[in-house]
This record gives sequence, structure tokens and C-alpha cells, in this order.
Amino acid sequence: MTIKPTAIALLAMIVAQQARAAMLTDAEASFLDQLVTAAAVLEQRCIGYEADGAGGVRLGARLLGGPDAAMAMISAFDAAIKANDGNDYDPRKFRPEVTEAASKTFKRVRAELLQDPERACADYGNTSAELGLLRRY
Repeated sequence: MTIKPTAIALLAMIVAQQARAAMLTDAEASFLDQLVTAAAVLEQRCIGYEADGAGGVRLGARLLGGPDAAMAMISAFDAAIKANDGNDYDPRKFRPEVTEAASKTFKRVRAELLQDPERACADYGNTSAELGLLRRY
């Protein structure tokens, strides 16, 4: 059996297309980074902050071009959390690249929150509040 060069070229193009499709845009990466940072602040129970869902959607809409795109990224992050925790999630909303990027950001931010909770809670909490992802109480 011989493999034709045309078939190899076609396969290479398909694989390259899939690899490009699995990357986050700069806007998606930025919004996800901010979303994960705010989630880490809440997960570490930093005092004085709570989620601002509407503010998060507004920020995502500004960065991604609309509320539907923002909700899609929020849903992909939600699916990543559920998958990581071993819970049921909607596989249509799961994006491996979101899971990978979110994991890296969460580990970095959480390490700082554990190392110096007072400073990191204030820094990350205030930034997330200024962006609209969290609100102060």
C-alpha cells in the first residue's frame, strides 16, 4: 500500500487547522485570565469580595465582542472546573485549551494567595473589583 503525497498534504493541512483552532485568541486569553484570577480570590475566601456576575459578562462582552461570546467563555471555564473536579459537564462547552490555560493561571495565582494572603488578596481582589468581576462588600 502506498500513500500518495496528496493524501499526506491533505492530512497535514487538517491537523494544522485543528491545532490552530485549539488556541485561545488574545482577547479570550485575557478574559479567561481575569476570570480565573477572580475565581481564585473567591476560592481562597479573601475577605471583602463577592462575585459580580453581571459585571463579568459586561467585561467579557467588551473584550470578546458581545455577551454571547462572554457567556461561551464563562461556560467553557465552568465545564473545565467541573471536568477537573470529576463532575458531570456539558461536553459541547468543554474546550481543552481553556482547561489548560485556566489551570496554569489558577496555580500561579493560588500560589501567591497562599504565600502572602494579605497582599495577594488585596492586589488580586482590588484588580478584579476594578474590572467588574468582583464587588467589594
